[in-house]
Parts: sequence; C-alpha cells; structure tokens
Amino acid sequence: MVEPSDSHSGDVNIDDLLRLGTMWLDRLSNQPTPSGYPPVVQNRSFSPAPRRSMHLAPGSLARPGYSPRSSSLSLVSRSNTSNISLPGAARISNGSTLKQQITPPEFVEDPLAILGRILGSSFHADDPIRNGAEAGTVLEKPEGFAEEIAFNSLSLQDFAHETINGETERSYGERPSPLGMQSVEEYDKEKDKLEDLHRSINACDDVLKSVETSLTSFQKDLGHVSAEIETLQNRSSALNTRLENRKIVEKLLGPAVEEISISPTIVKIISEGPIDENWLKALAELEKRSKVIEIKVKGAETIKAITDVKPLLDNLTAKAVERIRDYLAAQIKSLRSPNINAQIIQRQTLLRYKELYGFLSRHHQQLAEDLGQAYINTMRWYYLNSFTRYRHALDKILLYQVDRYDALGADQSTQRATKAPGTRLVYASHDSNNIGRRMDILKTSNATAISSYVAEEDKTIHHIETPFRSFNQALIDNVSSEYSFLAEFFSFSSFPQMSRRFTEIFEPTFNLGHLLVKDLVDTTYDCLGVLLCVRLNQHYAFELQRRKVPVADGYINGTNMLLWPRFQVAMDLHCESIRHLATTVSSRSAASKLSFTGNSSDATKQSTAPHYLTQRFGQFLYGILSISYEAGDDEPVSNSLGRLRNEYEAFLVKASKGAGTDTTKRDRFLANNYALVLTIIADTEGKLAQEQQEHFEELKSALEAQK
Repeated sequence: MVEPSDSHSGDVNIDDLLRLGTMWLDRLSNQPTPSGYPPVVQNRSFSPAPRRSMHLAPGSLARPGYSPRSSSLSLVSRSNTSNISLPGAARISNGSTLKQQITPPEFVEDPLAILGRILGSSFHADDPIRNGAEAGTVLEKPEGFAEEIAFNSLSLQDFAHETINGETERSYGERPSPLGMQSVEEYDKEKDKLEDLHRSINACDDVLKSVETSLTSFQKDLGHVSAEIETLQNRSSALNTRLENRKIVEKLLGPAVEEISISPTIVKIISEGPIDENWLKALAELEKRSKVIEIKVKGAETIKAITDVKPLLDNLTAKAVERIRDYLAAQIKSLRSPNINAQIIQRQTLLRYKELYGFLSRHHQQLAEDLGQAYINTMRWYYLNSFTRYRHALDKILLYQVDRYDALGADQSTQRATKAPGTRLVYASHDSNNIGRRMDILKTSNATAISSYVAEEDKTIHHIETPFRSFNQALIDNVSSEYSFLAEFFSFSSFPQMSRRFTEIFEPTFNLGHLLVKDLVDTTYDCLGVLLCVRLNQHYAFELQRRKVPVADGYINGTNMLLWPRFQVAMDLHCESIRHLATTVSSRSAASKLSFTGNSSDATKQSTAPHYLTQRFGQFLYGILSISYEAGDDEPVSNSLGRLRNEYEAFLVKASKGAGTDTTKRDRFLANNYALVLTIIADTEGKLAQEQQEHFEELKSALEAQK
C-alpha cells in the first residue's frame, strides 16, 4: 500500500487519478476515446503498477477493453459511419497493434507529468536518472510502497471512488484521507447528474441513429431526384433543339405558306357573314391571296400546293362576286322607293362599301358594267322624276308680268288688267324698272331653295329670278353631290368614262332646267330680272369651279345662251320705246305734254325741270349698274347701256327744243336732267358705273361751262 506523505497529501487529487487511469486504459486498448487520448491495448492490465508475472488475486477478472463505440458523440470512434463524414485515411481499423505510432493531440497533457503530480517529489518526469531512465540504474523502492494491490474485481474508477463507509475495505493500508472522503462525497453528489448525462447521451445516440437513417434515405431519394432532373434536362435540351429547328423551318416556310393559304374564318365570313367592315377585310385578304397565286401560277415552276389551292380560291371568289352582285342590286333597287333620299343610300351604303364594286370590276368586268348601267338608269329616273315634281311646284308661284307697256318710253296711262287671264302672271302696280330690294337675292349666299311644299302654298308674288334661283340652286347641289359620289365610287374609271356616266344621268334633268328658264324669260321684258338670272348663273358657275365639278359647264353655258339674247331683246324694247317717244316731240304741243308742268302754249312759260323720263331712266340705269358691279368688258351690258344712253340723250335734245330759241333755258333743262341722272347713280360701284358717272359728269360740266 502507498501512503502519501503529509507534505504531499494536498497534491493528491481524485480527478488526476481518473485522468491518469483513463490515459493508461486508452494506451493499453489502442482505441480512440472521446477525450482524444492515445488508445490502449484491450488485453493489458488496468493497474498502473509495474507488471508482474503473478496474476491478480483469485476471483479478480480482467476488465474488458472499451468498445470501438464507447461514446455516441465521437465521430472518429464510429466504425460504421458513412464514408462521406471522414476520409478513409482518417479511419483506424479495429485491432491495431501497439507498434503503430500514434501522435497524441496537442491539447492532451503528458501522462508522466500527471503521474508526477500524483506521486509528488518522489517522481520527476524530467530527470531520467532519478526516474531510473538511465541504463543499468536500479531505482530504490519508496517506503510504504505496496507490492500488490487488491482491486477486488473493481475497475480503477470504482477502486478510486470507493467510499470509506462502504461494505469493502481497502487492502493497501489505512483508511482514506479526509480529502479522499471529500472527493467520494462530491462524486456521489454528481452521480445523478452523470447518470442523466449518460441517459441523454444514449438518447442522443438513438436520435443520431434515426437521423442517420433519415439522411441515408434522403441521400437515396436525392439520388433518384438527381437522376430524374438529369432526365428532364436531357428532355428539355431535346425539346429546345426541336423548337429551334421548327423555328428555323417556320421562318423559311412561314411566309411562303402564308402567301397561298387562307384561314377558315375568312372563308366562313365571305360565304355566310353579313356584309360589313369585317366582310371587307376578309374580301381584301382573299384578293391578296388571289394575286399571289396568279403570279405564282404564271411562273415557270409548278408548285403542287398552289395547284391544289387555286380551285378553292376561285370558288370563293365566285361566291364573293355573287354576294356583291346581290348586295349592289338590292341597294340600287332601293333608290326607286317612294320618297327615298338617294344621298343617304349613297353615303351610308354604297360609298361605305365602295371596295365591293372595285372587286367586282376586277374579277367580273361585264357584271360590273351591267350594275353600273343599272345605277345610271336608276339615278337618271330619280333626278328627272324629282325635279319634274319640283318644277310643277315652282310653276304655282305667282310672278310679276313685265311686258311692252313697262318699257321706259311707254305710255303709263294705258289701263291693264291686274292678272293675265289663264296664267300665273300678275301685272305690277309699281314701276317694274326700279331695282328696289331685288338685289338681296345676290347678297344672300347661303339661301336655300324653296321647298316644294312652300312653293305650292306660297301666295306671294315674286319676280322671275326667284323660281330660277330655287330650281338651279337645288340642281347645282345635287349635281355636286352626284359628281362627288361618282368620282369616289367609280374611282378606277377615267375622267371621260365618268363624264359619260354623269351626262347620261343628268342630261334629261338639264333639259328640264333649260325648259324652265325658257318659260320664265320667253315672254318677259324684265331686263333687271333677266340680268339677275345671268348673275345667279355666273355665281353657280363659280361655285361649281370651287367645288371642282367641271361636268356641268354645258348646262351653265346653255343657260347663258337663253338669258343673254332675251336681255338684248328687252334692252332693244327700251331703246325703241325712247326712240318712238322722241319722234313725237315735233311741236310745242308735244313738248308741253312731255313737261312736268307745261300745259301752256307759251314757250316762255315752259319749265326747265327734269323730264319724267329722266327719273325712270335713272332708276333703270341704277338697277343695271348695281347688278353689274362685277361685270367684265366682254359682256353685252356695256354696249346695250351705250345704245340706251344715246337714245335717251337724243330724246333730251329734242325735248329741250320745246323751250324755243332761248339757248340758256335749253342748256339749263339738259343740265338739270343730267344732274338728276348723276345723282341717282352716284352710289353705284364698279367699272361700268364709273364710266357712266364720268360720262354724265362731263355732259353736265360742259353745259355749266357755257353759261
């Protein structure tokens, strides 16, 4: 038995004994331990004492070595762990011999140093002579050193922690020291905690086993998933390759197939759908495909796909032509409906779907011409019928009758009836040669034509320019509308063809207009009314030019051919009447009749006041100049006024002779008449008015200079 000395009793510690024993066990078993100490051989004795040839006491059993899986927390000691956890070189096979050189970890304390602390000064780890490390040196046995220790089948740990109050006595001498007693008590206190720790370690070991199982299963599943992902990647790559190939093929073949193919939707729309905007789009698509196929058919290369598709497109084109024919025929027929407004049908249906007629003319020209002729015949009937009814309504308007008795030199004392028997003409009770407010018809540019209903119910008496303006205003508006329609609907036609269509439509209506003009001016001597009709006709000519409608020039020119000759006839009547009046001035009695105040035969008592003819001539001249404020030099108005003025001046010269031999009185008479004319026409404007004003101003100035 070893009895520790008093000087070293405080240095002996149970923990150092346990650590020393554990290190020796690890060395002897040569197995890895949780603490990382070098392994020990399993069949070595657990006693730290030197080996002897004798065996332990009977009944003592050698303690088996630690199992390779002595702790569940050590990854190195697990012989059945996965190869993924540690590389193969780090694993030490079970049953290795002591010849293997194992270097302890750096953090492990040297066992000799620990033994030195236990034995105290009797052992020096760094002194080989004192420790008997030198060869041939025999160390002395310390006193009180026990040769044999009876462990009584206890392990080193159990032997070191055996309580002094227990059932077993120690065989190596005295009872434990108070320090040993204290270590045993501390161990008893920590026993439950160590047992709980042991159970926790076992539980952790079980959990780690299930985790290991789960991880193993997960690894297998992960392998399957990895294989499936690889398969999907291969399939995706194959699909991408196929997609790229198809895109390349589609890029090459797509335009070619698109050019010659037509969708079933378009076929259904053309065959069964209503004719609307979608139908027009489908028709345009059909024509586009037809043009492409026609070009490819005419090519040198024969393509089977085009040969197969062409009959189908031809049938679809024939179906489209049939539906267009039925639609246009129905619209043309509707124009003959009673009280229909042709412009509504033209704008809302025919012009809206004008591409239909263009398609028809390109694919079936004869049918298109037949439908065009049907439209021309229908519109010719429509306009002729409408304007015929309108003329009948205008014929009921009451008009002032201006005949020979309204000439400037006519005798105003002639009694006439108020209305011409059997006619709508009413004789004017006022001076018909006074322009009055008749100029308003030229100043009102936006005046609309009189409607048929108003014309039939109107009881107001009008001049001839009123029905002339109403009829021609309506005619010009319809001419402009129809020409605009023809130019847009038959846009593919040339101008001569369109002019021919327009002439066929409006020729009867133009003839009707000329008949109306002829009836209005054929029996009248209303120079102002005829000249107003001429100005209105010129205004319509300018309006047609502004609207760019050149096809009605023939009607405008024909109307002028009817108006200007009648104006000359009326002006000749006025000249003749003044000339006839001048011939009657051959005696004083005749001259006195021509004077405002003269009833005496005494020439000295004759008045020098203006003659009544001057007042009528001045009013008539004012009307002509007011209407002709924009007249050109090439018009017959200037020549006619020149002739009329000469006749008037000749009459005044003859009338002035009624004053006798008094030259001063005659000059005063002439000057007064010229001054009155000049005063009346002073407000007129225009080139022609300026010429007349200058002429009478010269006459007046010449007479005044002679005084």
